Amino acid sequence: MKLIDMHCDTIWKLMDLDKNGDLMKNQCSISIPGMRRAETMAQFFACFVQVKNPAEGYEEGYRHVHEMIDFMEEQVRKFPKDIALAYSYTDVIKNDAKGKMSAILTVEEGGILNGELKRLEVLQQRGIRLVTPMWNYENCIGYPNSTEPSVMQKGLKPFGIEAVKLIGELGMITDASHASDGTFFDILRYAKGPVAASHSNCRELKNHPRNLTDEMIRSLAQIGGGAGLNFYGAFLGTENESLVDEMTAHILHMIRIGGEEFPMIGTDFDGFGEIERLDIPKIENIERLWNALKKKGISELQLDKIWSGNALRILKSV
Repeated sequence: MKLIDMHCDTIWKLMDLDKNGDLMKNQCSISIPGMRRAETMAQFFACFVQVKNPAEGYEEGYRHVHEMIDFMEEQVRKFPKDIALAYSYTDVIKNDAKGKMSAILTVEEGGILNGELKRLEVLQQRGIRLVTPMWNYENCIGYPNSTEPSVMQKGLKPFGIEAVKLIGELGMITDASHASDGTFFDILRYAKGPVAASHSNCRELKNHPRNLTDEMIRSLAQIGGGAGLNFYGAFLGTENESLVDEMTAHILHMIRIGGEEFPMIGTDFDGFGEIERLDIPKIENIERLWNALKKKGISELQLDKIWSGNALRILKSV
């Protein structure tokens, strides 16, 4: 029952929102004790920067990502018996054999490149292993999910095509979550390495632009990618509630459309605000989803793939 969670915003919450606490003791949904109880093998930690004014924010955002990397390096030095940074599939396996959980660093908001490809090389050297090219605003790479059909049709910009190619060439995963439909398919067209949607659900079940259409699921599955189930209620089905029943429905739909090699876990913990009901409020409660899926007839072999096997396969393909 080893777990790999493809996305959380815990660094952002600790550094930018709470401004106190660490991985051992905090007010977050992700912590070292919680991950231990969840039998976490690896946790993808996003270095997320929320840039509302691109003219002024992307340069500061790039600097802040480096501060976030510094913070995580400090955390693994502080708790060396529990957690270690991982830069590859091999690192994850080795850390697990030593009884350590792996922290894999990502960047969420490719606008911080600000037109400079060299920054991708610097970030890769600093340990970033997955890049989410967009958040919720147009940037130098391309266009995000939107309620505007005209925006959803737009894709990668010329710089974005070069950036997506380089992400793969540098041995990093390209994350198609948050992308417009046009950007999503452009990513699949131009990526030189593995592609995942680290924290996205099914649009067939919840008609939200952040979710994947069945065509997207099939196309991503065909190239060996996968999607991480997002626990945010607005993407599951019920606003202000995060319900296990809705989570199971999205996983079952992913399997039906993309196959059992497709679904993963991508909680998005600490990346969404307070909601009225959260069936799985913290990572240590994730067994509730395992049990619910088992009751729906999902086999333990399939569950192992959802929990970590599919993520390990993508990591191994880098």
